[in-house]
Amino acid sequence: MMKKTAMVALVLAVLGVAGVAHATTTVSATFQTPVHVQTSMTTSGCDNSPGPKVTLQGAMSLGGVGVQLLFENNLAGTHTFTVDSSSSAVVIPAGQSVTIPKQPVLGGTGGNPFISIQFVDNHNNPLSNEIFLGRYNHNNPLSNEIFLGRCVQGLFNTSVDLSIPATATAQVSGGSCDNHGSTISLSGQMSLTGINANLIFSNNDNRVGGPHQNTRPTAVSVVLIPAGQTVQFAKQPPLGGVGGNPWIFLTFLDGRGQPVSDQILLGRCVQL
Repeated sequence: MMKKTAMVALVLAVLGVAGVAHATTTVSATFQTPVHVQTSMTTSGCDNSPGPKVTLQGAMSLGGVGVQLLFENNLAGTHTFTVDSSSSAVVIPAGQSVTIPKQPVLGGTGGNPFISIQFVDNHNNPLSNEIFLGRYNHNNPLSNEIFLGRCVQGLFNTSVDLSIPATATAQVSGGSCDNHGSTISLSGQMSLTGINANLIFSNNDNRVGGPHQNTRPTAVSVVLIPAGQTVQFAKQPPLGGVGGNPWIFLTFLDGRGQPVSDQILLGRCVQL
């Protein structure tokens, strides 16, 4: 269970500005989020120099993001809280799709090469597990590859589940804060780290009995999802809870409704 980040200094600061006009409070959290990546590639010019032409496109499905808000009228000290009501919302539905733009890639090895794909982050660290169709190629310095086939096969599809860092940022502003109830408005976005693909071309592949020995592969890097790409939160109706100007906390959730952040103290309703 995530702990509440109600620090003494923050509580005192909130108490010290009680009674000021409504404002917008921004909070964020960084966490690992699952994504499902699908790519489709077509090839041509397999025997040409300097190498084949590959056209790649696809889509990425997100794991989803939600928020939970706690409205608490009793705050005893800085560690004991009484929960009076809560409200949850799905701000990015699980399965929401992000398009991978169609783009051409020029390969570096002619002569109908073997083709593999490796999913990496924007620092070239592998994101996917090794999936091979045959013997491991100890001469290949590139690991965590998905073997696709020979260039002349013409059409290759991949489907992988990955986990990448993402940062969710919410902007929270107050509405009503009276004895009849409290409401707030919420907007925001999720910022993704980059996902790249290394397309690996080789005239030898021990996994399928390649015809040559000790042939070093050629890799071409492609940006699938640029670092910093954002997905906006779905517009939410006002989220409400107990009346009487409560203290409000926010927790970010994953697509299954599980916490991925601590509970973050936003302040009194009238401060939002």
